[in-house]
Amino acid sequence: MNVNKNSYTIGFASVMVIIVAALLAYTSISLTPYQDRNIELEKKQNILQSVGVEVERDNSEIIYSQYIKEELIIDDKGNVLDGSAFDVDLGVEVKKNIADQKLPLYISILEDSSRCFIIPLRGKGLWGPIWGYIALKEDVNTVFGAVFAHKSETPGLGAEINQSFFQEPFRDKKIFNSDDEFVSITVIKGGAPEGSMHAVDGISGGTITSDGVTDMIKERVSRYLPYIEKNKPVSNDTLMNLNLISKVYE
Repeated sequence: MNVNKNSYTIGFASVMVIIVAALLAYTSISLTPYQDRNIELEKKQNILQSVGVEVERDNSEIIYSQYIKEELIIDDKGNVLDGSAFDVDLGVEVKKNIADQKLPLYISILEDSSRCFIIPLRGKGLWGPIWGYIALKEDVNTVFGAVFAHKSETPGLGAEINQSFFQEPFRDKKIFNSDDEFVSITVIKGGAPEGSMHAVDGISGGTITSDGVTDMIKERVSRYLPYIEKNKPVSNDTLMNLNLISKVYE
């Protein structure tokens, strides 16, 4: 065999490309179950973090079942559908018409026996998708905690949405105003007004990502308003009025 011929060189290179491609494909297929497993554990870790439970990724599955008691799928009318929230791919759902979307919702029971309603979030940052979870307390109004992550935001700027200094100020903010109107929570460039219950400070130099977080929370949480209205706890004033009305008709 004349190894100096062009045909030999081309043939050898072709065989090597096929072998390398086959090895890469095999490796990718072999690693897929491990990658999927890591994604599942990280998802559970983030859901737990939204209700203040900090765990290592590898331990998240054990702790998850202790706090997350329901995994619901909601439609745009607030009705509960069959299936598990954990199986819903929100990246796929947000591309659908809202009437066709499956809205995942997690309900956590905390150590003091109170409930939290955890809403998954999905939106757009400067360079790619952003996502996270926002947990509402039992009044379905007050934020218990929030977690955000991203795919490719700018390091030191928009990428800081996954840092605690940005996430912690969301705690105890409210999504409804005093007139019971949905106002969501706004991330404000230059700083939120002092004492505001509906705003947090934006990230310096990360305006577009900050705006993306604002839009993401408002758009996603608004989809759950029919469910929230159905599950709001009855206030003491309402109970008193109902008691008065019932006495009138006794």
